[in-house]
Amino acid sequence: MIGVIQRGTALLSSRLSEPAIGSFLRALGCRSYADAASFPYEPKEFDISVTRNRGVDILHDPVYNKGTAHPLIERERLGLRGLLPPGALTMAQQKARAMHRYWHGESYIDPSQIESGGVTHEHTRKWLCLQELQDRNETLFYRLLVENFVEMAPIIYTPTVGWACANHHKLYRRPRGMYFSANDRREMASMVWNWPHDQVDAIVVTDGSRILGLGDLGTNGLGIPVGKLDLYVAAGGFHPGRVLPCVIDVGTNNELLRNEPWYMGLKQPRLRGDAYYEVIDEFVTAVMGRWPKAVLQFEDFNIEHAAPLLQRYRHHHCVFNDDVQGTAATAVGGLYGAMAVAGKPASALADQRFVVLGAGSAGMGVVSMIALSMAKHGLSQEEAASRFYVVDHKGLITAQRDGLEDHLRPFARKDESIEAEAFIDVVRRVKPTALIGLAGAGRLFTPDVLKLMAQYSERPIIMPMSNPTSRMECTHEEAQLHCEGRAIFASGSPQEDVQFGDKTCAASQANNMYIFPGLAMGALLARSNAVTDGMLMAAAETLATMIPAKELSEGRVYPSMHQIRDISLSVALATMKAAADEGLLHNSNAVKELARGNAYLRRYIHKHMYVPQYTTLMPLDPHQPDPTAAALRNGA
Repeated sequence: MIGVIQRGTALLSSRLSEPAIGSFLRALGCRSYADAASFPYEPKEFDISVTRNRGVDILHDPVYNKGTAHPLIERERLGLRGLLPPGALTMAQQKARAMHRYWHGESYIDPSQIESGGVTHEHTRKWLCLQELQDRNETLFYRLLVENFVEMAPIIYTPTVGWACANHHKLYRRPRGMYFSANDRREMASMVWNWPHDQVDAIVVTDGSRILGLGDLGTNGLGIPVGKLDLYVAAGGFHPGRVLPCVIDVGTNNELLRNEPWYMGLKQPRLRGDAYYEVIDEFVTAVMGRWPKAVLQFEDFNIEHAAPLLQRYRHHHCVFNDDVQGTAATAVGGLYGAMAVAGKPASALADQRFVVLGAGSAGMGVVSMIALSMAKHGLSQEEAASRFYVVDHKGLITAQRDGLEDHLRPFARKDESIEAEAFIDVVRRVKPTALIGLAGAGRLFTPDVLKLMAQYSERPIIMPMSNPTSRMECTHEEAQLHCEGRAIFASGSPQEDVQFGDKTCAASQANNMYIFPGLAMGALLARSNAVTDGMLMAAAETLATMIPAKELSEGRVYPSMHQIRDISLSVALATMKAAADEGLLHNSNAVKELARGNAYLRRYIHKHMYVPQYTTLMPLDPHQPDPTAAALRNGA
């Protein structure tokens, strides 16, 4: 049954003792490892190879790495569980995928799918180029990303990341991050030790259920945490060796994916109810058990689970949901910027009337945080809620609606019984000063709607925040054309400036990367063990203070992405000061620096931000402790 021991080290579980391995070799007539290395190769039906390597060392060894073809029992023996997608492919499937790539490159991916997401072949070419560089040289990759952030961020993240996720099963080359699945129940606490790094500062996780505006992509959704953490590093200064992207695979309801032969996730419908929450609970317990100081960010969970999961963990761990809270803080920051562009004080936010299209987790998170901001400027909670008209696919949300979800109740219209009213009729009757779109349903800010907005406000605020580009409620060009060049505009996906007559109308991108890298860095350095609404509000309020007067005069409601590291540093500073105000600044070193003044705390944060540059490498004496690990343990 045993045919060969291949030359060099080999694939035998390190769980076998030295005597057991010796017995194995003697059974083959080998008196030593040297004999084994020269053992003649006579292929049999079953071949066994022996190695001392485990985990990522196997995956980085081109001789013994099988990629996604490692069978499940071998993954368990070799410490590979969680380091590969849960679905194992056969060599025949791997050959088919490799030959497709050989003959067609990326062109075998449907071009219409690329264009519909606002992604061009030039985007995909650049994405592949950067992925190859990251595989070879992470330091150089991040140096390029830091120095060319405005150019490369849309390649690393939205909109290109949507294309990458939709086609992850076709583009897969090497594993990044960790995969947890429903099949790993009662094993996750041990699985996390397969990750090779003892220090993890930030974890981003998705269950793949609502990837951007593309829906359920299952385990393909890992591309979102990977791209997000690239931004943590480039924008927020996190160390690339101390971040962990994760996906939790509980199945997928996407039948097209389940029928894809190369799809590497669980080919079963999604878990629901208690079974779903048991998997998520076990994941959170496992990762926070091994890395209790890490910031944990939830990303792209569908509305059914996003808010409940946030409430489930936010009081026990340093957890936030970027779709709910990051989007909300970004929107509030943009509205404060819009007040400044219109020449109004921040307190004028309390005078605005909003029609919000979309009542999902992101939409209602935005509504809730804007209402909190309005309350800071003198309105009661009831008065603030009365300034919102929320519309979903059923129409205006009213208190009379059957089966009204709890998160909608505070903003359901209690004074109106009209529910199935068309969106344009709501706009016509309310006469809002601001439109916010988070429905992900395409061009619902129609020309007629935009023309009405131009009638009701001298500087109408138009914020189509849905991603990707194909799901935006309107384009910048459409907004300026129908609002006569007077719109204050910010969108979720990038848009170009527009020329209207002799005037250049500036576009702003309401991108969460203004918030989440600095927010996470501030929470990490504060050792706050929580991300509070006060910390989020402080982060949002910081953005408008960083817009130069010239850019305000051009109509820009966010600071330039060219200064993203300074923005993240300022957001981190505001976050830590808010934590101190709430008694959550538990880092004694940061407390001392803050007592000396803001400049000292700012310098402390800057000192902890990773700079991608080459360092001199020295060999480590295997008998001496690792000084880097010791420094990390005793650091911030």
